[in-house]
Amino acid sequence: MNEILFIVEQEQDGGFIAEAKVNDNEQIITEGDNIEELKSMIREALECHFENSEDMPKTVRLHFIKDEVFVI
Repeated sequence: MNEILFIVEQEQDGGFIAEAKVNDNEQIITEGDNIEELKSMIREALECHFENSEDMPKTVRLHFIKDEVFVI
């Protein structure tokens, strides 16, 4: 696997949740209070999930989902 895609959503409290689908049966979910902490937590989650460093993705792509609400 060369690349993995994490879908990132911001929580109401300002933190972030990231989720990646590894295959049909596995996913990785982690969170952080800010973007830098989230990146650190993603690295840690990947190291835990992929025991062999050769299997670990070389590139991590973050796709930010933003819900914007306004009142008319």
